Amino acid sequence: MRTVCLGALAVGLLAGVASADPFSDLAALPTFYTDAGMKTMKTMAGFKRAWHAIPKHDRTKMTKACNDPAMSKPHAAFCANVLALGGAN
Repeated sequence: MRTVCLGALAVGLLAGVASADPFSDLAALPTFYTDAGMKTMKTMAGFKRAWHAIPKHDRTKMTKACNDPAMSKPHAAFCANVLALGGAN
């Protein structure tokens, strides 16, 4: 029984680590891009509309991630727009 409980705890902890990247688990992320491959970002006006269309909780998570240099590096263009908006909620 103890092994089962410890196994469930370990799986729960690993799931928390796996979802630590807020950019990987947001369904709204494609709305910031003009193409399905998410290579071309929308203009700032389009980005701003998409930004305000997502829930405040998701905006807060993205802003925190963009303020973390290690997390923002792979998403530099996206984070530049987020930070240009001042992380506006």
